[in-house]
Amino acid sequence: MTIDTPAWVQDAVFYQIFPDRFARSGRVPAPGPLEPWEAPPTPFGFKGGDLYGIVEHLDELRELGVTALYLTPVFQSASNHRYQAYDYLVVDPLLGGTPALRELVDACHDRGMRIVLDGVFNHAGRGFWAFHHVLETGAASPYRDWFVIDQARLDAGLPIRAYPSPAEQRALDGAGSADQHMAGAGSLSILGYQAWWDHPALPKWNIANPHAREYLLNVAEHWIRFGIDGWRLDVPEEIPDADFWRELRRRVRAVNPEAYLVGEIWHEAPEWLRGDRFDAVMNYPLLEAVLGFTAGRRLDRAAIAGQAELARNVVPLEARGFADRLEHTLQAYDPGVVAAQLNLLDSHDTPRFVTMAGGDRAAYRLAVLLQMTLPGAPCVYYGDEVGMEGRADPDCRRAFPWDRTAWDADLRAFVRAAIALRHAHRALRGTGGFRVLSAAGAVHVHLRSDAAELLVVAVNAGEEPARVEVALPEARGRTLAAVPLPGWSGAVAGGGTRVGDGHVALEVPAREGLVLRAVG
Repeated sequence: MTIDTPAWVQDAVFYQIFPDRFARSGRVPAPGPLEPWEAPPTPFGFKGGDLYGIVEHLDELRELGVTALYLTPVFQSASNHRYQAYDYLVVDPLLGGTPALRELVDACHDRGMRIVLDGVFNHAGRGFWAFHHVLETGAASPYRDWFVIDQARLDAGLPIRAYPSPAEQRALDGAGSADQHMAGAGSLSILGYQAWWDHPALPKWNIANPHAREYLLNVAEHWIRFGIDGWRLDVPEEIPDADFWRELRRRVRAVNPEAYLVGEIWHEAPEWLRGDRFDAVMNYPLLEAVLGFTAGRRLDRAAIAGQAELARNVVPLEARGFADRLEHTLQAYDPGVVAAQLNLLDSHDTPRFVTMAGGDRAAYRLAVLLQMTLPGAPCVYYGDEVGMEGRADPDCRRAFPWDRTAWDADLRAFVRAAIALRHAHRALRGTGGFRVLSAAGAVHVHLRSDAAELLVVAVNAGEEPARVEVALPEARGRTLAAVPLPGWSGAVAGGGTRVGDGHVALEVPAREGLVLRAVG
């Protein structure tokens, strides 16, 4: 099967935004009290960020080097995260409504930026109009089969229980194993409908129903026609219907052949990336490897413990362990897929990277250098670049601090320079050459190359300066010139930059990195 990932993604640097927490524009009247912007976020509180607020800061994001946005859901919902929509065809009024999305899409495109939205097609909100219809009319509702509902219960005239009593909620909470919760077995039995992870607010779509299926496929097409550049698809493995995803891809690509489809899958998933479903997945295995290597013994296990996948997979790594994980991940996919992977360091579903790294911002700098020089499309979670911290949800979803005195300006300058490095060198993007040159102790060195240039990237995650010798036959007779990054001072050992015999010695300061470009 042909691998056909969008060419623009290989050159993109994404910025993930949780819209309620990024910026208030003042253009969307608050219908009532909002949670104070600076206060710690709560599970149900609304801060009042809106899409116009994003528009107002697009030039700052472009100056940072961002070329694409990924927004968590924006459709009408009764939650601040909006993963429980009640109308997929209307943008939430608290975000400014559909006109605000129109302005944001146009403003992005005017600046040469792309925008990807979050598509939640496994479950809706219990306020979704079709589910509400079943709540009101029971067995008489023509929408009764749009969701996974106990049909015999409806036929018996028994109501489904969208708002469980305290006793029913306790029964739900104790309804079985994690796998049983994921399958929604308890909610189907106790409430009369299957809910995602047994959360009553999230009724599961019945994708097998042709009318429900068509509604969701039409949603996917509709917003691509509107002008968005792709979809991030939420929990796609919980819709184990490959034909649904193949049809979604076919219809989306018929509208925009360059639309990007990226799935929220937390592990390696080559079967999903063979050209018939998604272009990429969120590269959590890379996040886990980078975090384990750059943070090492600084890892805050308590912060990570609340996220099961990370708690299971993140361990302190030496350079060899990091390189092994990295190469395994890269070899799992076609080179075109590797170049399109969404390479994140954290997200709205994880604690912030700096927090997971025990508050160590040097670890974040090392991680950003790796992120910007490895194959795939980097994604910065809003606020990481200015030093935002946060533990598990909801703390990782704090409001962006627009008081610039609260920013780590040096960190932002570093992130900006690392992004600029990626934009400046084609060899760091696309399907060009990659090779691990050395992985020993605390120092990892890799090569990126194409027909026009060759770059060497070294990262020392250790506490002491390190000297490492690498074989570099591709650069024999050439000179290695250091590419400066703010606050770092690495150099080639002995002041000699000539790769005379195809070998070179590098001195990498503790907790820093080197970027060297072959010239001559």
